[in-house]
Order: sequence, then structure tokens, then C-alpha cells
Amino acid sequence: MLLAIVSSVVILTYSYSKMTGKDSVVLVDKDTMPKIVEAGEKGAATVTLATVETGQPPANKAAERGKAMRQVVAAFIANIGTINTGLIFGFSAVVIPQLQAPDSLIPVDESQSSWVASLSAIGTPIGCLLSGYVMDNFGRKKALIATQIPTIIGWIIIACASNVGMIYAGRVLTGFGSGMVGAPARVYTSEVTQPHLRGMLCALASTGISLGVLIQYTLGAFTTWKFLSGVSLIVPIAALLLMFFMPETPNYLVSKQKPEKARRSLARLRGSSYNIDREVEQLQSFAAKTNASGKKKLSLRETVQALVHPSCLKPFAILTIYFMMYQFSGVNTITFYAVEIFRDSGTTMDKNTCTILLGVVRLIFTIVGAILLRRCGRRPLTFISGFGCGFTMVGLGVYLYFKHQWDTAVPPIEPTATWFPVACIFIFITTCTVGFLIVPWVMIGELYPMKVRGLVGGFTTCMAHSFVFIVVKTYPFLTHILQRHGTFILYGCFSFAGTVFFYLCLPETKGKTLQEIEDYFSGRTKTLKKAKPNGTGQQDNDGQQLLLANGTKPAVLTPEKNKLLP
Repeated sequence: MLLAIVSSVVILTYSYSKMTGKDSVVLVDKDTMPKIVEAGEKGAATVTLATVETGQPPANKAAERGKAMRQVVAAFIANIGTINTGLIFGFSAVVIPQLQAPDSLIPVDESQSSWVASLSAIGTPIGCLLSGYVMDNFGRKKALIATQIPTIIGWIIIACASNVGMIYAGRVLTGFGSGMVGAPARVYTSEVTQPHLRGMLCALASTGISLGVLIQYTLGAFTTWKFLSGVSLIVPIAALLLMFFMPETPNYLVSKQKPEKARRSLARLRGSSYNIDREVEQLQSFAAKTNASGKKKLSLRETVQALVHPSCLKPFAILTIYFMMYQFSGVNTITFYAVEIFRDSGTTMDKNTCTILLGVVRLIFTIVGAILLRRCGRRPLTFISGFGCGFTMVGLGVYLYFKHQWDTAVPPIEPTATWFPVACIFIFITTCTVGFLIVPWVMIGELYPMKVRGLVGGFTTCMAHSFVFIVVKTYPFLTHILQRHGTFILYGCFSFAGTVFFYLCLPETKGKTLQEIEDYFSGRTKTLKKAKPNGTGQQDNDGQQLLLANGTKPAVLTPEKNKLLP
């Protein structure tokens, strides 16, 4: 079943790129290349960026193309480990009811149950921090291989557990491995794919998580938690073995002064007909501009300077607040306590059936969100999630308030409209998935500067999973203080507050290269928005100018077509 679902995801991703007619497009679409026009002169000759860099017109059309399917396969293998993250997320939802059952081999109380649910999120931030160091110093590929080892050990411990302490230990180890895989998977994907595929393929991580959650919900309804732990071993083992056959990212190799290895990596990722030398030259040029290609490792002082530079601090602040707002929208409360929440909602539907259907909906809309990310951009999907999560959580809270009144009435009143809380939960997952569960994770691989991308990516995923632990662990506490209805209304208010922040501060990175994004946060360009035509018919590019070869007159950049990469 796993292989069938996974194959469907890959085929759908590739088929969509074929249907759009953009299965293999140049790294920077040649139709959007700026042309250099001598200021004040009409009908001046135009040259593309390729001509400026190489001194001659681009070669044949085939030399400008990269093989889309090779990039899809590379991204898919890099993200297999994220399926394991979904297995970890979904595990507590099905194991806690089994552990609380009267015939449980390892009986647990409410406090122990909350630790079973949340302990995976304690190990995760540590793994996030370590992954950044490993990724920047040993490479993205080695980081993705190393992350599977603690995960495998953790699942073995849980499968062999004879007391709750062993379950705790296994959850910490699997969470540690989950934290290690987050940033490397997304950074690897962003660095091996071209801009027209990057957004959709970076969303494979979120698709993998949703797939893992669905697998646990489905198998957990029919099997014991010990058997489920053994089955979960298959995913990290597969990820470990397949990653050995993948190349290191060309960006990392160029940053470590290994251009020949970068060329070989690109040959495997783009195909033999692609203009490999040109892309390597572009990577080297940008690395030199950003000082990311030194032969020596960054000193502590240089690392700190890079981390406190606006090009790093600004996106880190934006993404940290993004993760805080979306975690406190209640998404992982629903994910980790799904069976329990359906049981307490008053619905007459079978709680396990509802949980499985919830996993199906999450997976479907993760794929839909990945496609919409390419078409709609990051900001619109974020707004859909913000408003959708806010209204549905408030709606669920209001219903649970009335249910509480009905239950405590004398005599008790039979609940009505029991379909309403189920509808709120399903609409919540639908809207949350298309934006919150995809956008910030994709942006981890987009927003950060090259020389500290791995390190700060690890910091960001560390913050994200710290919020997961806080939300999951505090849910039982909040239900005692605010009751269930008050807790969900609070989550809805967080979503509304987050939407205001996203409107004011979240940049749109759709169609932008990693270099353009870094230039924006560094202050080298003032905006990521499409430039507007000025009175002369030329584009206003914040005064950005170039000189022609003769150096006599300034030149301004104007696009040949008003078209951005998808």
C-alpha cells in the first residue's frame, strides 16, 4: 500500500508538470531574461543574461533544458524520511487509546499519555540543531543518511517495549531523527531543483508527513501498537539505503570549491544535454558575490556575523512567528489526539473511521496544496489557512460549549447536529493543510542565505518543533483550565492574529530564484514584487543599472516579457 500511494504522488507530480508544458525549463526562463538597453537610445540592440555571461548567444534549445523527472526522483528520495515524521505524529493518536484500554499490556494514566504524545517533540529540536551543523560541514546528503539511524533505533525500542519508560525513550529517539530530517530534506530539494519545479517539489515534505499520518491512522485501527512500530521501521531503512545512490547538491559542492563534482552532480540531476557549465558558473558567481565559497570553513566570528545579518535575521523572525502562529492554531493537537477528540466531540460516527478519513483528507489536500503553491503563491494559501483555521476552531469551540451545557443540564439534553463538530474538524484540516502545513516548510529552503542555510534552517525547524511540544503537552492542561471549548476558541484567535501578521510581513517568493530572494533580504534589491512600467515604457527596477561593454552610458534592465516563473 505504501509503495502504491508513494508512486501515485510521484506520478501526479510529474504528470502535472507535463500537462503545464513546462516539464523541462531553463534554470532561469530565457523568455524572462532582462535585456540591456542603452539609456535614452531607441531600438538599441538587446542581449540576454546568457550572452552577457558567456559572450555569445545561448546554444541550442536542448542545452537550456533540465530533465524534470530526474529532479522529481531526487526530491522524492530525499523526502522519504519525512514520511517517518508523519508516522511519529500519527502514532500517539492510535497508541494512546490502546494504552488506556483496560486490557493494555502497559497501562498509562492521563499524565503518562500526554508524555507519550509530546516526548517525540522534545528530541526533535535537538535533532534540528544538529542537522544544521552536519548539513553545512558534511553535506546535505550525509545529513539525510545520518538522520535515519536514531529513528531506526527508536522504533526498535518501542516495538520491544515492556514498560512505559521504553516507550518514552523510543519516542525521544524517533523525534530526534525526525528533527534531523526536516531541514536537510527541504534544503536538498530546493538546491537540486530548478525554480519552476522547486515550490511543488519542496512541498513533497509536507506530502510525506501527511502520508505517514494516514498510514498510522489506517493501520492503527486494525493492528496493535507493537506491530505498528515494527512496520514503521520500513520507511527509515528505505530512506537510508536509497540516499546512498543520490548525488550531493551542486550548491553545496560549489560552496566547498568543488566545481568538478558539482558538474557531475548536475549531469545526474539535469541530463547530458543540459548546459551544465553555465549553471556552475552562475553558482560560482553568486557564491563569490555572497562570500559563500571560501576554501576555509567559516570562523565562529564569521558565522555569528552571518547569523545576525539582516539577510538571515529577517527571514528567521518571519518564519519563527509563522511556525508559532500555525502550531497554536491547533493543527497538531488535532493530529496527536485525533481519536480522543472525535470521541469527545459527541459525534455518533465511529471515531476510528473519522480518524482514517481525516488522514485521507489531509493527504489529498497536501497534494492539492503542493499544486496550488505553484499556481497561487505562498501568501494566498497562507491567508486561506489563517481564516479557515480561525473560523473552524471558533465554530468547534462554540459547539463544544453548548455540548457542555447539554451534558451538565438536569436532566441531560441529547446533543443535536452532531455532524457539526466533525465538519469543523475536516474543514479545519482542509484549509490548514493547503497553506500552514506546506508554505513555511517550503520557505525554509528558500529564504536563507547560502553560507548559513543549513545552520539557520536547523534553528528554524528547532523552533517549529519546540512549538509542537508546547502545544501538544499543554493541551490537557488547557482543557482543565479553559475546558475544551475555551481551548479551541483560543486556537482560533491565534489563527486570526497570525493572519494579520502574515498580511503585513510575509513576502511572496513564487517565481523567484534563491539568489533574488537573498538579494532582497540583504537589501541589494528593495522588493520581490514585479516591477511596474514607468512613463518611458521601461521597467522601474529601483534604480538598478548596468554599463554596456563600452562603458559610455548607463543601461537599465527591462524584461523581454511580463512573465514570471511559476
